[in-house]
Amino acid sequence: MTALSVNLNKVAHLRNARDLDLPSVAKFALIVLEAGADGITVHPRPDGRHIRAHDVTDLAALLKDWPACEFNIEGNPFHQLMDHVRNVRPHQATFVPDAEAAFTSDHGFDLAVDGERLRPLIAEAKSLGVRVSLFMDPDPAAMAQARAIGADRVELYTEPYARAFGSAAQSAQLARYRAAAEAALAAGLEVNAGHDLNLANLAPFLSAVPGVAEVSIGHALTADALEFGMSTTVRKYLAEIRKAGATMKAV
Repeated sequence: MTALSVNLNKVAHLRNARDLDLPSVAKFALIVLEAGADGITVHPRPDGRHIRAHDVTDLAALLKDWPACEFNIEGNPFHQLMDHVRNVRPHQATFVPDAEAAFTSDHGFDLAVDGERLRPLIAEAKSLGVRVSLFMDPDPAAMAQARAIGADRVELYTEPYARAFGSAAQSAQLARYRAAAEAALAAGLEVNAGHDLNLANLAPFLSAVPGVAEVSIGHALTADALEFGMSTTVRKYLAEIRKAGATMKAV
């Protein structure tokens, strides 16, 4: 079954609005793990607008007590990400081509531009025992190159699908993601997905796109938690993942 990694950036963003450890990022990590999440994702940025360096080390320490769960650290490897990778050696590092001032992740890597710069950083992370995923647009032609420079996985950037969900463009977008996932799997990569996935669009995506090993969800999940509570929300997302799995088995 597709793994659910909960992104805690928005919890940290709320905490940073005041000079208090409230809400506690570590406490919410424990809540989501106890609710059944398969892992924790954080995306520390150079400006510390949400996740900060001490959160990364605190969560790494917490997850030592949860050996079946994974720690995924996202970020731009040309900025500060590699410092965190070297320090805590997470299970997975997701390399994202964000500008320092970017509001949020909004595109995948162009490997024709950055591929050779990424290669030694991918090799370094893997030498530390860290799996590497590259944040990528759903371009089937780029998947073999991602594998050639050493990536273990790609994370398909799903905002275009989320924006098209419920419209006439949805089926065409799903076809793009299905083709990209198939190309990735054929190249020997595993497939992750994330960005603007939510309770409405998650199961249809997973039902249509083959082989998704992990989804990373933060903004929508945190918003839902304001309504349902964090534990209940995590269980709702896990139920959507199970629904997709049942649909695929029935086909």
